[in-house]
Amino acid sequence: MARKRKGRDISGWLVVDKPAGITSTSVVNKVRWALQARKAGHAGTLDPEATGVLAVALGEATKTVPYITDALKAYVFTVRLGQATNTDDAEGEVIAQSDARPNDAQIKEALQPLLGEIMQVPPKFSAVKIDGQRAYKLARDGEDVELAARPLWVEELVLADRPDADHVVLEMTCGKGGYVRSIARDLGQALGCHGHVRSLRRIWSGPFDAEDGLSIQQIEQMAHSPDLDAYLRPLEEGLAELPELKCTPEGASRLRNGNPGMVLASDVDYGDEAWASLNGQAVAVGLYRSGELHPSRVFVRPETG
Repeated sequence: MARKRKGRDISGWLVVDKPAGITSTSVVNKVRWALQARKAGHAGTLDPEATGVLAVALGEATKTVPYITDALKAYVFTVRLGQATNTDDAEGEVIAQSDARPNDAQIKEALQPLLGEIMQVPPKFSAVKIDGQRAYKLARDGEDVELAARPLWVEELVLADRPDADHVVLEMTCGKGGYVRSIARDLGQALGCHGHVRSLRRIWSGPFDAEDGLSIQQIEQMAHSPDLDAYLRPLEEGLAELPELKCTPEGASRLRNGNPGMVLASDVDYGDEAWASLNGQAVAVGLYRSGELHPSRVFVRPETG
């Protein structure tokens, strides 16, 4: 018989404003400890030196993580012009330098090809897997890492500030799988002056904003108390990108057993992904077909048995 994982059976989202100098996994572990939660995960890794919103899913909310991972995200970041590093950020070694400094008009022009549907090569020091191994591990071992370009949707990329000749502040909204470090690298290459990320902050991710996030200090201060529970947000917020379909009690019962369940009429199209709710609570996620939701994920809630 499998051993039951210890911890509280709680579900929801806790929004954290991640500080620099800590990994995303460490933040998740801190939240799990503070809430004494049985299960936790996060939606979208931030580099250790990056700051900003890190949405931590607890319990049944972990089933909604893919929808936050797929949602649009916004970043504000500073690019150091004139230097390229092996990691494409300030943590790496400088591998090339240039005295060239483009003006604002040149920078704005160079940003245009980085908008829309682009193909982006991830940094060599990234978590992308090559033959089962992480690229950053191979790079640290001195191997010549070659990564294939991946599609990325960049909705917005603008010059927000120019503090001095060596630095530019950019704001970007993009889809899943984007590497800000690659944007800085590619911008520097396009301008002929090199570039890397000096600082990075994720200001929002899907429905979650950094300004609403708790600091690590706040989490530690409220650990193991009802005060921290009060900051939990419903797991349904992780489904904000999907249409909601209301179901009957009978339909909910069928869905909870993994069977197609009847949902009330809606304007969703045949085959669309949606989620079914009963009294405002998520019952299941699945595909809508002819008046029924065919479940792919079912939520187990203590209050529903």
